[in-house]
Amino acid sequence: MRDTAGVRFRFENAEVDTDRFELLVDGERVRIEPQVFEVLAHLVANPDRLVPKTELLDEIWGDRFVSESALSSRIRTARAAIGDDGRSQRCIRTVHGRGFQFVAPVEVIDRADDTDPAPANRVDDGLHQSIRFVTARDGFRLAMATVGSGPVLIKAANWLTHVEHDWRSPVWRHWLRDLGSRFEVVRYDARGCGLSDRDLDGVDLHDPDLWADDLESVVEAAGADRFVLLGMSQGAVPAITYALRHPERVSHLVLYGAYARGMRLRGDAEAAEADTLLQLIRAGWGGTNPAFRTVFTMNFMPGASSEQMKVFNDLQVESSDAASALQLESAFHALDVAALASRLQVPTLVMHGRADRATPYGEGRRLAAVIPGAEFVTLDSENHILVADEPAWPAFLDHVDRFVSS
Repeated sequence: MRDTAGVRFRFENAEVDTDRFELLVDGERVRIEPQVFEVLAHLVANPDRLVPKTELLDEIWGDRFVSESALSSRIRTARAAIGDDGRSQRCIRTVHGRGFQFVAPVEVIDRADDTDPAPANRVDDGLHQSIRFVTARDGFRLAMATVGSGPVLIKAANWLTHVEHDWRSPVWRHWLRDLGSRFEVVRYDARGCGLSDRDLDGVDLHDPDLWADDLESVVEAAGADRFVLLGMSQGAVPAITYALRHPERVSHLVLYGAYARGMRLRGDAEAAEADTLLQLIRAGWGGTNPAFRTVFTMNFMPGASSEQMKVFNDLQVESSDAASALQLESAFHALDVAALASRLQVPTLVMHGRADRATPYGEGRRLAAVIPGAEFVTLDSENHILVADEPAWPAFLDHVDRFVSS
C-alpha cells in the first residue's frame, strides 16, 4: 500500500487531507469517520481498487474475508459529497497495515444535513479530540488521540479501548473530560484493539518490549520531551518498561488498578480463573448473547449503572474481535514485569481499589512494594474502571493533582 501520510489527494471535486483527517469538498469541511477516511484516502491513491459490488462480494478471501455484518461495527456511514451521478454506492477494497484487512461497501451521502448529530470528536464541554495514526517499529499502525491542554499526560494502552467510541462513552468520557481539563492527554489503542491494526499473527505478545516500543512510537509522535505517564491495568507493562528505559522523560509515573504479574503467575486459583475467562471468550465473545461478555463487565465495573454496563458490553465487541481478544487476554495472563519495576528510578504513585475484582488489591500492594520509593494509595472502590459518580473518582483526581504538583 502506498503510504498516504502527509499527502493531499484529489478525487473529482473532493480533496482528502490525510494529515488532518477531514474531507474538503469545494473548500468546505465535511464530517467523516476516521476509519472511512482511510478507505477513501486509499481509494483516491489507488483508483484501480474500485470494483463492482457483485464482483467484490463474490470473491473468496478465506479467513481474511470480513463480512458486511462484521464490518458494520467498524465502518459507519461515510459523509462525503463526491457526487450523485451513479457513484453514491461504491465497493472499495483496501489494504490496511500489513495486508488485506477488510472489504468495505461504503455508502457515500451527498452532504451532512442540519439533523446530523454533533461531530464525533466534540462534546458539550468544548473539548476537542484529534485522532491520527502512528506507525510502530514493526509497521503496525496505532490509532492515537489527543485531547485537552496543559502539561502532557500520556496514557499507556490497556485492553478494551477504542479512541473514537470511548470519547462518547459514559464509561470513559469522564476520564477524558476531567483529565483533559488538567492535561494535554495523549492515548492510543493497543495493537489488536480499537482503530489500531488488528492482525496479531506472528507477533510476540508476551514480550514487554513490544508494548513499550508501541508506547515509544506514540511518545515520539506526540513530540513530548517530558510528561506524566499513566498506566492502568495491563497498561502498567508498557508504562513500567518505558519508564525504565527513559527515566529522564517521565516526570511522574501514575499506576492505577495495575499489576506486575499476570493471572497465570499468581497461583493455582487465579490460573484456573484465567482459563475460565479464555473459555468464555472462545464460547461467546463475538456472539449475539451478551451473557458471556457480561462476566467481564461485572469484573471491571460491578458498581456501574445499567447504561454503563450495556455500553461496556458493546465496547468489548467494538474494541476487539474474538480472535484478538483471545490472543491478548492469553498474553496478558503470562506477563511479568516485577523485576523491571524493582529497578525504577522515577517518582511513582500506585493507586488501587480496595475491592477491585479484575485485579486483586493484593497485586496493587505487591507492585507498590517492589518499586523503590513508590507511594501507595487505597481507593474505596470495587470498580476496576472508576465511574463518574463514585467518591473514588474525585479522590483519584485529587491524588493525581497533589502528586504531580509536588
